[in-house]
Amino acid sequence: MSNQTERKPEWLKVKLSTNENYQEIKRMVRSKTLHTVCEEARCPNIFECWANRTATFMILGDICTRACRFCAVKTGLPTELDWAEPKRVAEAVEQMGVRHAVVTSVARDDLTDGGAAIFAATIQEIRKRNPLTSVEVLIPDFMGNWDALQVVMDAKPDILNHNIETVRRRSDRVRSKAKYDRTLELLKRAKEMQPQIPTKSSIMVGVGETYDEVVETMKDLRDYAVNIVTIGQYLQPTKKHLNIDRYYTPEEFEQFKQIGLGMGFSHVESGPLVRSSYHAHKQVQSAKETEQQKAVSS
Repeated sequence: MSNQTERKPEWLKVKLSTNENYQEIKRMVRSKTLHTVCEEARCPNIFECWANRTATFMILGDICTRACRFCAVKTGLPTELDWAEPKRVAEAVEQMGVRHAVVTSVARDDLTDGGAAIFAATIQEIRKRNPLTSVEVLIPDFMGNWDALQVVMDAKPDILNHNIETVRRRSDRVRSKAKYDRTLELLKRAKEMQPQIPTKSSIMVGVGETYDEVVETMKDLRDYAVNIVTIGQYLQPTKKHLNIDRYYTPEEFEQFKQIGLGMGFSHVESGPLVRSSYHAHKQVQSAKETEQQKAVSS
């Protein structure tokens, strides 16, 4: 039963912060004709992140070939490829002084490789201009094209992120074209291709799943050696999107975190406003420290 008529809990209130850093990031994104998932997906953390000079770049245009029922990104027929885009992203990373860059994209099912070549070029361009910057990519499933996945993995991102989004029972209802088992297969193959590269995935709650199903999904991810998981509250972008089934409490998010750490995740970012790239730079450091501790203790 939907709790859509409930008032938004206090812990979901976002503080607006449009300081000079925020304004500078906004101007730079516009001047380089770039897209950010922060804006396109209406992320509630945009004010905090941009004020701290961090952003998640969205490549391959701003029109998605899929119509997931939770996502605010535009759907339609994408434009042509922009092969100059990777260089502009790298320039923006340099100007922002970013030490951990996150790059995602719309789904491009119209392309044979799903845009994998542009992902690889973006990783390479960022590294060329910013050798000290780590690079995390949040990729689509490439419709199960594992050769395309290999192209991305050969570029050796520092973190390979692919979101499972929801529990098995709700997957077909919530996502468009993406499949629960294909997501697990992608994460498995990514680890096989480059065992040293940490993998990451994200779960949103409040779309009709049960508490136990969230825990089961976390277990599925760990069964495929996923290192980092993020868990956050779904917020309805517009009235056309899925209703919010219920709001989880901060205490429940803390429980998910402790359960995940007990399963062996290197890092669990769990909270009402958490999104896949939220505090990504901190997640990397935390995961590295955890893995080092495991290595020493073993």
